[in-house]
Amino acid sequence: MNAKPKESVIANARIVLADRVIEQGWLALADGRIAEIGEGRAPAGAEDTGGDLIMPGLIELHTDHLEAHYVPRPKVFWNPVAAVISYDGQLATSGITTVFDSLRVWRDDGAEEVDGRAGTLAAAITTARDASLLRADHFLHLRCEIPMPSVVEEAKELIDRPDVKLMSLMDHTPGQRQFRDEVKLRDYYRGKGGGKTDAELDELFAKRFEYQRLYAAANMREIVSLAHQYRIPLASHDDTTEENVADALRDGVSVAEFPTTLEAARGLHQAGIGILMGAPNVVRGGSHSGNIAAVDLAREGLLDILSSDYIPSSLLMAALQLPEHVPAISLPAAVRTVTKAPAEAVGLTDRGEVATGKRADLIRVHVAGSVPVVRSVWREGNRVA
Repeated sequence: MNAKPKESVIANARIVLADRVIEQGWLALADGRIAEIGEGRAPAGAEDTGGDLIMPGLIELHTDHLEAHYVPRPKVFWNPVAAVISYDGQLATSGITTVFDSLRVWRDDGAEEVDGRAGTLAAAITTARDASLLRADHFLHLRCEIPMPSVVEEAKELIDRPDVKLMSLMDHTPGQRQFRDEVKLRDYYRGKGGGKTDAELDELFAKRFEYQRLYAAANMREIVSLAHQYRIPLASHDDTTEENVADALRDGVSVAEFPTTLEAARGLHQAGIGILMGAPNVVRGGSHSGNIAAVDLAREGLLDILSSDYIPSSLLMAALQLPEHVPAISLPAAVRTVTKAPAEAVGLTDRGEVATGKRADLIRVHVAGSVPVVRSVWREGNRVA
């Protein structure tokens, strides 16, 4: 995957720049970078893309889809390196060239299948990367469930890795944030936990309330301090109230993942915090948890970044559908939500747009009806899919 890229030219393409679309253009790639952008007739020997879209490779800040490859069935643990390779292949064919693998750095008595295995998956990602088996560029996103007793200890085991580039502050205690409606949380656990009884859920929820009372405040201080010490960007999660927004400001958060109310989104936006919403929310037309719809935030000018969350292919679909849902959003603006905006939010200045000097992380997209198909993927000028 890491062979030296050759000089090449891509032609007869609709090229999506950060601020406009070149309807018939060409790109020259050299030494892993975009060397030149042109309009009209291309140099001889160029690869004809037949009028397909050429856009930056997608940048994914929050996906826990690796877990579905590692534990494809309850109590079935796949070879972790094989799981990483399978997952990486799905990302690439979905157009994702940079991914922040979201790993749960806590143990959860209610979902023991994947929780508490961040170290195993991080090691598998390293093994696959070192063997040049990965198509996408992988970083780590440590998802920190603040009330859990082991979260600080487990975060410390991973935080000095050079690929840790994002940490999120989460609290899924029943009755607040994403699950203010406890009935929806019960439904969630019944689906995830193999059919728990109400009595079992009562016991689990009581334990969660106790964990929050005992550990949340101290753990929050320690996790925020660790992130600042290692200069790792922080994300808040499921902000719902003005108090949540104030906490995000206090903690120096740069990205707000999945705010659940318009009130919170407005406060975050006014504070200059980037708002990330789920691409499946856009494609489905609403939140599976019954919270604010991403398209509603987009109409209010409050949507900055999209994340595929649990369906890699949704990222490209949602970006291309946004202008249909919100005509005020142009195609370049929609594409920025999955390329330039996430890159800037985490300090990746070398990618995320089609511009001379940027990494040649590119995708060729053919749109068939309402479904986009990724025909080719380049990472640093190398064709990887």
